[in-house]
Amino acid sequence: MNPDHIELIGSAAALLTTGSFIPQAWLTFRTRDVSGISLGMYSAFTVGVALWLAYGLALGSWPMTVANAITLSLALGILWMKLRFRR
Repeated sequence: MNPDHIELIGSAAALLTTGSFIPQAWLTFRTRDVSGISLGMYSAFTVGVALWLAYGLALGSWPMTVANAITLSLALGILWMKLRFRR
């Protein structure tokens, strides 16, 4: 497969997965309702995204790096709210 096509696939995947995360993050930030979020699952998710970011940096893949940097920022914000507004 052509390297340009591979980069295009990675860019599309990054755009879709990160973009799909934004509405839920926005809703959580707006309402501060974290009652439906599992602390264990979200902690594991956040660590996983951090590892994907490290992997993207190691590979020099800008789509993976940018997407996971954005997702990690949103995930850390939600995780912080889960810990702060826990009921």
